[in-house]
Amino acid sequence: MPQEVKYNREHHAGATPEARIANRLRNSGGEEADHIDKMGTGPQRVFHNIHNPGSARRHGAGNPGEGDILGNKRGTV
Repeated sequence: MPQEVKYNREHHAGATPEARIANRLRNSGGEEADHIDKMGTGPQRVFHNIHNPGSARRHGAGNPGEGDILGNKRGTV
């Protein structure tokens, strides 16, 4: 008599009940947060993912902007 497999081993959360519970309790806010606060340890724990405002970082090269009436560029270079 073949033994029944109760958990799909190909499941993205894991093949064991412990792995699936750990997957449900992880921080779902993403690892790209600038600061992470965790309050509590059980299933009722709370994660606070703090992201610095977008103006605090610089993404890519500076935009010189359009020229003024004399053709001089504005903004950061």
